[in-house]
Amino acid sequence: MGRSKGGLSTKIHTVVDALGNPVRFVLTGGQRNDITQTEALLDGLRADYVLADKGYDGQSAVAAVEKIGAIPVIPRRKTTAAYRFFDADLYKNRHCIENFFSKLKQYRGIATRYCKRARNFASFLYLAAAIIWLR
Repeated sequence: MGRSKGGLSTKIHTVVDALGNPVRFVLTGGQRNDITQTEALLDGLRADYVLADKGYDGQSAVAAVEKIGAIPVIPRRKTTAAYRFFDADLYKNRHCIENFFSKLKQYRGIATRYCKRARNFASFLYLAAAIIWLR
């Protein structure tokens, strides 16, 4: 799971598969916390592991990952008191989502959030994701 700012006021929360292909998107306002979208991103998905950045470090996100039967691979924030095992070698594969966002940002309309309505922006996001899948 990952997120990127698609302009000054929109955040793109994304799930990609092990090859870096997009599976699901959720758009929120830029000020929304990442962890609030965990359940929406994972609903109905099956995975062995879920790799996410520190923005998803919290009890609710870990519970949502465990609810789908996956093992969370999320680094702890410095403010997190409870110890949780973290597989640093497996976490290195998180570059797949960063690579996906790099490919996505090559589309000027997404990088600049050219569309003013969220519906139109999401439509262009799905079109760009489909093109990325086909490459």
